[in-house]
Amino acid sequence: MPRGWFGVGARLETWLEAERDQLPLWLPVALGAGIALWFVLPDAAAWEAAGLLAIAVALLGVALARHGRAARIVAVGGFAVAIGLGLIWWRAERVTHAVLAEPTIATFTARVERIEPLAARDLVRLRLAPLQVLAVPATRGPARPLPTLPAHIRVNLVDADVPARLVPGAILELSARLMPPPPPGVPGAYDYERSAWFDGIGATGRGFAPIRIVSGGGAGGVGLRQALSQHIQQQAGGGGVGGIAAALATGDQGGIPLDDNEAMRRSGLAHLLSVSGLHITAAVGAVMLLVGRLLALSPWIALRTRVPLIAAGAGALAAIGYTLLTGAEVPTIRSCVAALLVLVALALGRQALTLRLVAAGAVVVLLLYPEALVGPSFQLSFAAVAAIVSLNEHPQLRAWFGPREQSRLARLGRELASLLLTGIVVELALLPIALFHFHKAGIYGAVANIVAIPLTTFVTMPCEALALLFDTVGAGLPFWWLTARSLDLLLWIAHVTAAIPGAVAPLPAMPGAAYGLMVAGGLWIALWRTRWRRLGAVSLLIGLVWALATPAPDLLVTGDGRHVAIRTADGALALLRDRTGDYTADTLAENGGVSDLPVLLSERRDARCSRDLCLTRRMAGGREWRVLATRSGYRVPTADLVAACAGVDIVISERRLPRRCVPRWLRLDRPTLERTGGVAIALASRTVRTVRHAGDRHPWIAAPDAGTARRRWAGEMRSRSTPTASGAAGLR
Repeated sequence: MPRGWFGVGARLETWLEAERDQLPLWLPVALGAGIALWFVLPDAAAWEAAGLLAIAVALLGVALARHGRAARIVAVGGFAVAIGLGLIWWRAERVTHAVLAEPTIATFTARVERIEPLAARDLVRLRLAPLQVLAVPATRGPARPLPTLPAHIRVNLVDADVPARLVPGAILELSARLMPPPPPGVPGAYDYERSAWFDGIGATGRGFAPIRIVSGGGAGGVGLRQALSQHIQQQAGGGGVGGIAAALATGDQGGIPLDDNEAMRRSGLAHLLSVSGLHITAAVGAVMLLVGRLLALSPWIALRTRVPLIAAGAGALAAIGYTLLTGAEVPTIRSCVAALLVLVALALGRQALTLRLVAAGAVVVLLLYPEALVGPSFQLSFAAVAAIVSLNEHPQLRAWFGPREQSRLARLGRELASLLLTGIVVELALLPIALFHFHKAGIYGAVANIVAIPLTTFVTMPCEALALLFDTVGAGLPFWWLTARSLDLLLWIAHVTAAIPGAVAPLPAMPGAAYGLMVAGGLWIALWRTRWRRLGAVSLLIGLVWALATPAPDLLVTGDGRHVAIRTADGALALLRDRTGDYTADTLAENGGVSDLPVLLSERRDARCSRDLCLTRRMAGGREWRVLATRSGYRVPTADLVAACAGVDIVISERRLPRRCVPRWLRLDRPTLERTGGVAIALASRTVRTVRHAGDRHPWIAAPDAGTARRRWAGEMRSRSTPTASGAAGLR
C-alpha cells in the first residue's frame, strides 16, 4: 500500500513539474472560488465554517510542504480561497446601507451624483443623494410620517422633464415614485437587488415634473464624457450609427436603439459595444504609433532617447485616460491592466501576450471589485481573452498558423482560417456564460465576427479617431462620413445574421451547479498544457448534459404574484395579464427558454378567463393540471373563490387568500410569495424552484429597513379596492 501511494505521489509530482509554468494561473481561480463560495453559502455561520476549513487545508499543506510541490500548491490554494471569501465578505459589509422599506411617492431635494442619458429610450438616469423629504401625497386615515430615504437612489426622468443646465453636483427638487431595488422576478433572472447593494443604491424609481434646480446648475450642463457622446452622435448621424459610434469612443450605449441593440446581441456582436480589450488596444496602438512617428522626425531625439519606451509611456497614459473617460467599468479596467502589463513586458523585453498577463489582470480586478466575479461582464471578458491567448499558446496551433514562406494567397487563406478558428473557440467558450446569464446565445457569431472585428478595428475606430482629431480644426466631415458608412455595414451584418432562422439558441434557466461544472471543465482545459487537460472535458460534458436535461418550467410566477406565464401545448408561453410590460414579458420568455414573445392566456382555447380570474389546463407528466390565478386587484366573493380553489391543483394570487382556499397541490398567494420570491415550476417532475431560500442571510436580503413592510403597505392599498362578484362567476 505505501508503495502504491508513493507511486501516485511520484507521478503527481512529475505531472506538476511538467505544468510548473501553468501553476500560477490557478491563483485567481482559487481567489474566485472563495468569492463564489460566499455567494453560494447562505449565512455567516456557513461563511465562517468555509473560511476555517480553507485555512485548515492550507495549514495542512504547509505542514506537508517538504514532501513535494503538491502540498505547497494546496497551501497556496487554501489561503487564496480563504482570502477570496474574506475579501467579498468584508466588501459586502463595508458597503452596508439602508434600503427603502416600502414603495413611496415623495417630494424631496437631492444632490445629483451621476447623469446617464438613455437617448434611445428618451430617458435620463440620475444617481441622487437625497437631502430632505418635503412631502408625501395625502391619504385617507391617519397622516403618514415622512419617510426616510436611503443615502443613494436611482431615478429615471423623461427627457422633456429634465431641467436645462443640469450637472453633477446640482441640488434638485423633484417628486418621484420610489421602490426598493427589485429582486429577480423569477429564478434565473437578473438580480438587480444584489447589484444595487454593492453599488450603494437603496431605492429606484421614476421622477416626474415639476423638477427644478435649487442650486448648482452649470453653464454647459454636461460633463466631458456626455459632451463627447453628444458630439459624436451629432457628427456621425442619428439612430444606431451615432449610438454605436459614441459607444465605441466613450462606452455610452444609451443612444443605441433597442432593435439595433437586440440585433447586435442576437448576432454575437454585442461585445463590440462594450469598451474592452479591442478598444483599449486600438487606442494604445494608435497613440504609440503617432508618438513614435512624431519623435522619430527629430534626429536629436531619435539618436539620444529610447523612442519606443517613450511611446509606450504615452500609450500607458492613453490607456488610463481612456479607462477613466469611459466610466471605468470592469471590462475596461481589466483591459487597461492588461495593456499596462503588456507595455511593461515590452519595455523589459519579455513575451507580452500570455495567460499570466490575463491572470494578473483577473487578480487586480478581484482585489478591487470582488463582487464583479458573479457578473456576466467579468466572466465574458476574461473567458474570451483566456480562450484567445490559450489557443495562441497551443504548440500545435503555433505550428499550423505560425509565420512561414508562402504566397500571399496562401497566407491570406491561413490567416482567415486562424481567424475563423479563433472565433469558433471564443464562441464555444462564451456559450455557457451567455446561456446561464441571458438564457440564449448567438449561433453564427463566429462567422459574423470574421468581418465585424477587422471592420471595427481597422476601419471604424481609426476613422473615428481621425474624425475627432480633425474636428479640432473643423475638417472632420470626410472621416465622419467614412465612420458612418462602416457602421452602416456593421449594422447590416448584425441584422442579417440575427434574422437567419435559428440564429439564437434559447435555453431555460440552468442549475447553478451545472454551470459550475462547465466553468471548472473549461478552466481545466484552458490552463493545463499536458494531456491531463483532456479530463476537463468530462466535467464540461456533465455540466452541459445536466443543463440541457433540465426541464423547461411549465409555470413561472413573479415575486409579486401579478404576472404568471404558463407553457402551452405547442411550447410557447402564455401570459396571465393582457397588459404586461415589455421588460416583464422578455424576462418570462428568456427564463422560460423561448425566443418568441409570449401570447395572451385569455386568447387560448384551453383557458377560461374573466376580468378577475383565469382558469387553465396543462397536460404534463401523464395527467391534467388545473391552474387558477387572480388577474385583477378586486376581491372575489369568498364562497365563490373557495369553491373554485377546491377544484384546481394550483392557485396563484397577488393578495392573501382565505384559509379555506385549499387547492389540491400548491397555493402561491402573497404571504407565500413574500417568503419564496419568484417561482418556477416543472409540473411533470413536481419541481419547484424559488428566488428566495430559507435561511439566506446575504446582506441585500437582510438589509436594514428591508422586509415585508414594503409589501404590507401595497397590500393595504389593494385591500381598499371594491369587491366584485364577476370573477368566479365568469369561470362557471
